[in-house]
Amino acid sequence: MNFRIGHGYDVHALGDGLRLVLGGVEISHTKGCVAHSDGDVLLHALCDALLGAAALGDIGKHFPDSSAEFKGIDSTILLKRVVELLSKEGYRVGNVDMTIAMQRPKLRPYIDTMRERIASCIGIDVDSVSVKATTTEHLGFEGEEKGVSATAVALIYKE
Repeated sequence: MNFRIGHGYDVHALGDGLRLVLGGVEISHTKGCVAHSDGDVLLHALCDALLGAAALGDIGKHFPDSSAEFKGIDSTILLKRVVELLSKEGYRVGNVDMTIAMQRPKLRPYIDTMRERIASCIGIDVDSVSVKATTTEHLGFEGEEKGVSATAVALIYKE
């Protein structure tokens, strides 16, 4: 089997009164991501990890923020399209591991739903999807509640 790994990273500023969507799940909060799409940093990082593993470029190449087609788009749609691109190249997703960094709100109550949503989009078992959340102990832009970041690692393979 041909195994490949990829890494993804994304950041969005937080703005008052905007929707906060992470891992395909709407989170109750006073701030949300400033973005062209729904601003789901977790899924954007995952898309980059998957595309990078297959050497297919990055999310901006496939879904540019200059395109009206992607204005306000649900990032689960982007993730499904990335999985289709991988499939066309003969790749399947083995597992994914992601981390969200933001000070507030606490994300633990949402993580299981995120894992289920991501597994469904990718077409893998939920036990192959890891989502973690961390604060930055009030340090940096995440800790100051100015933004949110996410990292993702993905394993893909050809049989």
